[in-house]
Amino acid sequence: MLTLGMSLAVLASHGLGVPDPSARHLDGTGALLAMASTLPLAARRLAPMTVYLVTGGASIALLALRYPLDFPFGCVTAAYFLSAARGGDPRPARRWAAMLAVWLFVPAAAIAHAANGHETSVIVPGLVFWALVFAGAWIVGDRTRLRRERISELEERALRTEREAARERRLAAAEERTRIARELHDSAAHAINIILVQAGAARLLHQRDPGRSQHAIATIEQVARGTIGEIDRLVHALRDDTPGQPEPADPAAAIDELLDQHRAAGLAILSDLHGPRLPLPRSVAWATYRILQEALTNAARHGRGSADVVVWFQPDAVEITVTNPAADGQAPGGGHGIVGMRERASLLGGTLDTRAGDGTFRLHARLPRSQAAA
Repeated sequence: MLTLGMSLAVLASHGLGVPDPSARHLDGTGALLAMASTLPLAARRLAPMTVYLVTGGASIALLALRYPLDFPFGCVTAAYFLSAARGGDPRPARRWAAMLAVWLFVPAAAIAHAANGHETSVIVPGLVFWALVFAGAWIVGDRTRLRRERISELEERALRTEREAARERRLAAAEERTRIARELHDSAAHAINIILVQAGAARLLHQRDPGRSQHAIATIEQVARGTIGEIDRLVHALRDDTPGQPEPADPAAAIDELLDQHRAAGLAILSDLHGPRLPLPRSVAWATYRILQEALTNAARHGRGSADVVVWFQPDAVEITVTNPAADGQAPGGGHGIVGMRERASLLGGTLDTRAGDGTFRLHARLPRSQAAA
């Protein structure tokens, strides 16, 4: 509508410069041709070539009928959209046809002016200006097309990178789940061995020492109940179609041994282990041990030779905090190690957060205790 309004305004005011006495006044035919030279732009995205030919033909008709069309607003706009649509067409015939159509407008306008008896010296400056305008419209349209294609390519690349990163996270999570499943197998096998030993003791002591026999039976019951609850929670969490359920963990003596190993390897560690070390399911113990092990490995590999470790054994949870000076390239959430630790914590219903800033890297995990352990 804007181009239509400008075209009608130019025709009604007898041109942009000094009025031409021989020019035709705006009438019904001129208004119809002005609309034909601008209104088809509404379909410029559906059929850019057709729109350009219609607007260009109507503009030439206005010139041939001596209407004072000093600037073809609709045709220039159509040339811009034609360039944006066909400038990079993989089919050379369509691309060259679009270019030829745009470049032929000025010669066609020159023929229309000459047929009306205009002197060449008078119309040449205006035609040269029109040629420059059409060339500019084509170049701008082509630049717009290239920019749009570049943006589309960057978006596709970002989506592809995101899909690959998601695939890597899924693979890391699957690997961590496999490790947890193996540990669950070891835990269950250990519990079954205890049950077998205690069952044999209860059978042998049933007549000679009923009290010790009852104690063995109670141990069997306690170990079996805890193992069944642990297996049920972990297997339920390991299923792909089921969200993870709350699960806890806690390593006692293994933590001190792990800290000593890393100190012997050259990592300066300040440790603070406080709180009552109450019995915990093996799944919680393994998770605490593995998370602390991975965090110290990251501190040794990517840090600057030191780390602060705090393990707080609470009545309802175990919290692990590892802080170390961050070297260049150590960032939160990077690598499979962080993904695996986060997956292990989430399987137990806990959380794991990482943060880098002010030259330090901090990892904090919270692993809740299970109702069975409580």
